[in-house]
Amino acid sequence: MSRPLHRGATGIRISGNSNDLWDSQMKDKTEKEDMDRNRSSDQSYLALKFPFRVLFPDNNSPSKYVNGERGFASDPFSVGSPRSRQKLTLLLLKLSLAVIVVLALTGSFWWTISISTLSRGQILHTYRRLQEQLVSDMWDIGELSLGSSRLQELEFCSQESEIYVPCFNVSENLALGYSDGSENDRHCGQSSRQSCMVLPPVNYRIPLHWPTGRDIIWVANVKLTAQEVLSSGSLTKRMMMLDEEQISFRSASPMFDGVEDYSHQIAEMIGLRNESNFVQAGVRTILDIGCGYGSFGAHLFSKQLLTMCIANYEPSGSQVQLTLERGLPAMIGSFTSNQLPYPSLSFDMLHCARCGVDWDHKDGIFLIEADRVLKPGGYFVWTSPLTNARNKENQKRWNFVRDFAENLCWEMLSQQDETVLWKKTSKKSCYSSRKPGAGPSTCSKAHDVESPYYRPLQGCIAGTQSRRWIPIQEKTTWPSRSHLNKSELAAYGLHPADFREDAENWKTTLPNYWSVLSPIIFSDHPKRPGEEDPSPPYNMVRNVLDMNAHFGGFNSALLEAGKSVWVMNVVPTGGPNYLPLIVDRGLVGVLHDWCEPFPTYPRSYDLVHAEGLLSLQTRQQRWCTMLDLFTEIDRLLRPEVPNSSRSLF
Repeated sequence: MSRPLHRGATGIRISGNSNDLWDSQMKDKTEKEDMDRNRSSDQSYLALKFPFRVLFPDNNSPSKYVNGERGFASDPFSVGSPRSRQKLTLLLLKLSLAVIVVLALTGSFWWTISISTLSRGQILHTYRRLQEQLVSDMWDIGELSLGSSRLQELEFCSQESEIYVPCFNVSENLALGYSDGSENDRHCGQSSRQSCMVLPPVNYRIPLHWPTGRDIIWVANVKLTAQEVLSSGSLTKRMMMLDEEQISFRSASPMFDGVEDYSHQIAEMIGLRNESNFVQAGVRTILDIGCGYGSFGAHLFSKQLLTMCIANYEPSGSQVQLTLERGLPAMIGSFTSNQLPYPSLSFDMLHCARCGVDWDHKDGIFLIEADRVLKPGGYFVWTSPLTNARNKENQKRWNFVRDFAENLCWEMLSQQDETVLWKKTSKKSCYSSRKPGAGPSTCSKAHDVESPYYRPLQGCIAGTQSRRWIPIQEKTTWPSRSHLNKSELAAYGLHPADFREDAENWKTTLPNYWSVLSPIIFSDHPKRPGEEDPSPPYNMVRNVLDMNAHFGGFNSALLEAGKSVWVMNVVPTGGPNYLPLIVDRGLVGVLHDWCEPFPTYPRSYDLVHAEGLLSLQTRQQRWCTMLDLFTEIDRLLRPEVPNSSRSLF
C-alpha cells in the first residue's frame, strides 16, 4: 500500500519502514519547533542589523530560513517581500538626500573659494574698512564708558576766557622772550590746553539765521565796543552801523557803493566786465588778509567765490570773530614768523586792503610766503596808501615792493588809485630767465614740501617742484573743478576708484544725515525727513568744521545738495595729507594737529563733524586724551544747539 508523499526539506520522496518514518517525522517536527523559537527571538536583532547588512553583507549569517512545511524561503526580511521593498526604498531616499546635501555643501565651498579669488581685493578692502570702523567703535565705547566720571572733573572757565584762544597768550610769549611781532604769533605748548568749559557771554543771544545773520549780528555775542568801531578806518565805519543791541553791515544793500564798486574795479583791472566774471577767469578761492569784518568776502559769496579771512589774534575778538559770527570763513593767521598751514599753490587770489602787513620788511619774506600759497596765474591785489606815496620814505618802501614783486615773476597788470594788481607767472621758465642774483632762488625739493605746518618762513620760492603747477586759466571752472579726472588724481597719488567710492558714499549718505539734523536745523520751521527745505531765512547751520576731511567729500556733497553752508576742511597732521587735493577742488581747508587747540575763537561753528578721526588718531597713537577732544569741541561750538546733537561722529 502506497503512502502519500511527504515534502521534506530536500523535496525528494522518502521510503522505508514505519519506525524510520516515525523517527524522521518526529525529528522534522522538533527541528521545526526549534527553528520557530530561534526565529521569534532573533526578529528584534535582525530588525536592527538588516540595514547594515544591506550595506555590509555578513557572509557568516544565513541568507534565508527554510520552512520545512512548504519548502520555500520564509525570511520576513527578504528583499523580495513588499515590506522589505518599502523599507529599502525609504533607505535609498535617505541616502540620496544625504548625497545631495554633501554635494551642495561641496559646491558651495568651491563656489565661495572661486568668488573670493576673483574679488579678493574688494573683499580685503571692505574687511579693512570694517576693521577700522570696529577699532573706532571699540575706542568710542571704551572712552565713553569712562565719560561720566571724567566729566565730573571739568569746571567752567572764568568769564575772562569767553573769547580767549589757547596758544595766543601775548604776555606769556613776551615772558618767554618772543619779540618783534612774534609775541602775537601762535605758540603752543603743554600748558596751552584748557581743562575747563568756556562760558558764553552773559547776554549771549542765538545768531540770526543765514542769510540775515550775514548782515546783522548781536553786539553781546562779540567783544567789540562802540569806541573800537569809531576808531577804525573810514571804509569800515561806512560799512557798519552800531546800535545798542545790533551791528548792521550795509554791504549787501544795492545803495551802498563801497564793496560793490571796489570789487567791480578789481574785475576791470583784470580785464573782466565785472566781478561776476571772476569764475570764468579761473578765480574760485580767495585769501583775504586782514579782512576787517569780512565784507569783501560777503559780497563775493553771491558770485560763487569762496573767501577765507585770516587776521592776527586780537584780544578784543574783532575781525576773525566778527567774520565768523556773520557766517563767513575765517581763522586766525599771520605772516609774522611762520608759514601758514596751507599747502603751496592753494588760492586763486590774495587780497590785502590796508591789511597791516609790512610787505617790505624782513627782505620781502612775507611776499615770498604770499607767492607760495598763490596758484600759477593767480592774482595779488594790494590796496594801500603806499602805492600813492608822496614822501621819500614811503616811496622807497613802495619801490621795494614793486621791484621785489617783479623778481618773483609777478606781472603788474594795472594800478588805479591806491590799488595795485599783479598776476603770478604761469611759466616756470621765468625764474631761470632772471638776471643772476635778482630775487630769491627756487626751493630745493627737500624744502618744497606740501605739509608746511607752521614751519618757519623760508626765503626761497616754493611750489615749482610740484606736479600741481597748473595755471588757473587752464583748469576747469567752478563747479566742474570739484570733479577731478584720472590724470589730475594721479598728481595726488590717488586711484580714481577710491575717489569715486568716497563721492558715491557721501552722495547716498547725506540725505539721511541731513534728515537726522533737520529737527535741530529747522527748529523754528518744523519739517519731516524727506520734505523740501523751507524758504530762507531758515538755516541754523552755516559754519561747519570737518575735523577729518579726507578728500573733502562731505563738503562736496553738501554743495551738490544745495545746502547753504561752508566747510572748514581740516586734514589731521597724523594721517595722509589730502589737503592739496581739497584746495584744488575749489574748497578751503587747513592742516592741524588735534593734540593742539584750533586757531579760532570760541563759539565759531554750528556743526562739528569728525568721521574716522578717533580711529585715525588711534592708529597714529597721536590722540592726547578724550577729555581734550570734548573740551575742544565744546569750545568751538555755538551754544544754541543741544550738546547731544551738535557733534556727530
